[in-house]
Amino acid sequence: MRLLVATQNEFKKKEIHAILDGQFEVISLKDLNDTDDVSETGDTFFENALLKASYFAKKHQMLTIADDSGLCVAALNGAPGIFSARYSGLGDQGNIDLLLDELSGISYRNAYFISVVVLYDPKTDTYQTFKGEVHGEITHERKGNNGFGYDPIFYIPSLEKTMAEIEPTLKNRMSHRALALASLKEALK
Repeated sequence: MRLLVATQNEFKKKEIHAILDGQFEVISLKDLNDTDDVSETGDTFFENALLKASYFAKKHQMLTIADDSGLCVAALNGAPGIFSARYSGLGDQGNIDLLLDELSGISYRNAYFISVVVLYDPKTDTYQTFKGEVHGEITHERKGNNGFGYDPIFYIPSLEKTMAEIEPTLKNRMSHRALALASLKEALK
């Protein structure tokens, strides 16, 4: 079964393919040479995921998944939240720099990663939604070389490591996206 992942991010495509155990032919927008961009005008992770999934599912007439994921920091009233990917406007490193700067001098650093995945079927014009969360803390400095985004500063107390310090195979079993996709995988069966 072919499954379109509404992303240009090859890291995300590989992660999703690994989590779904190769049971689907995972295709990205990049594979289709589709450079369209859907404005994430929703107020929630769900609304943004639905906007992307429905648009690309209808455009390509393929079963499509889209996710909206982010980091929510308690001391910052849930920021960066839905703006996680574009928080600083300067990419992953700029986002981390800004977040660490905003948390400077703050000891309460609890946070969670959230992923909301929407599976959209253009044939029936219906969707299903799946959610995953991982709770942890924001470190004071980057640690680890795996992953992407905020992974180098997201510390998981039970593992005593940042998300960027754990092996990709473990991340693909316990990350916020992995938890949401595990539910999706069950639904696709």
